[in-house]
Order: sequence, then structure tokens, then C-alpha cells
Amino acid sequence: MTTEQTASLEKRIEDLKSSLTGDMFQDMDTRDQIHNLEMQLKGVKPMDSHIDCVGCGS
Repeated sequence: MTTEQTASLEKRIEDLKSSLTGDMFQDMDTRDQIHNLEMQLKGVKPMDSHIDCVGCGS
């Protein structure tokens, strides 16, 4: 991942975090997006999965 891609992901994560309301149900989709972006940023995929994140269902 390039430095520009990393910076872009970090910016998107910060933007999403700033839009959180504190209401768990209202923020559920936003938190899911944040989680998925953080996984991309860290290069993480589900354990025992040969499919990158698409297979985890989140």
C-alpha cells in the first residue's frame, strides 16, 4: 500500500469517527465501515480465510 493510499484511508477513518453520534444503533453502519477500513489499513483478514475480507460477511 502506498503512502497516499494509507493517508487516504486514515482520512476516511477520521471523517467517519467524527460523524459518530454516540447512539449504538444509529452508529452501527458507520462503525462497520470504520472497522473494514482499519482492517484494510492494517492488512488484516479473517483467520483461516484465503479470501480477503469479502468472505467474512462484515
